[in-house]
Amino acid sequence: MKKYLTVDPNIIAKHSELIDEPVVVRVNKFNEEGAKEFAEALEKAHGTGQPVIPVVIDSYGGQVYSLLDMVSQIQNCKLPVVTICEGKAMSCGAVLFSMGEQRWISKTATIMIHDVSSMEWGKVEEVKAGAHEADRLNQFIYKLMAKNCKQDEDYFLKIIHQKSHAEWYLPYTVARKHNFATHTGVPSLSTEIKVEYTFTGWDE
Repeated sequence: MKKYLTVDPNIIAKHSELIDEPVVVRVNKFNEEGAKEFAEALEKAHGTGQPVIPVVIDSYGGQVYSLLDMVSQIQNCKLPVVTICEGKAMSCGAVLFSMGEQRWISKTATIMIHDVSSMEWGKVEEVKAGAHEADRLNQFIYKLMAKNCKQDEDYFLKIIHQKSHAEWYLPYTVARKHNFATHTGVPSLSTEIKVEYTFTGWDE
């Protein structure tokens, strides 16, 4: 994802401190620090005057609760969010990718979807509680992705079940086929800032 900023020399000379470059949000960490940085970047983007917020995802995944924090932040955005996968959007990255109003994938990129893992260890009842929570999250996330991709709510659940719940890798052609991605390629964000002088008058 490239961004281009063209500024009139008159502005650079006199008012450069007032120029806010458009924000391109980049995500590779799904943890508490990553969610905090994500929130700060979205907030900054809302103050630049840019029409959309590009979110570039390059990640193997991470913590599901940090992902849900980021999902909530996108749901409460006042600007449209466009997601871009240039290399990989796996696990949590795939879910976040699905949140874009437009979803761009490069021809060299890969998306990977899989079940939520239960990492609970300990007493039997604790393991049961962890498995129950993993199942709840699993249902929620698959339905969320299906809704984002304008599919029936059990669309991705059925496919994963047919694959015996193995990891599902989607190159760009497969991602487009299932409407997981809406566009192929990598977009650019261009901004032009200029000053225009107009002389007007009238003849009496």
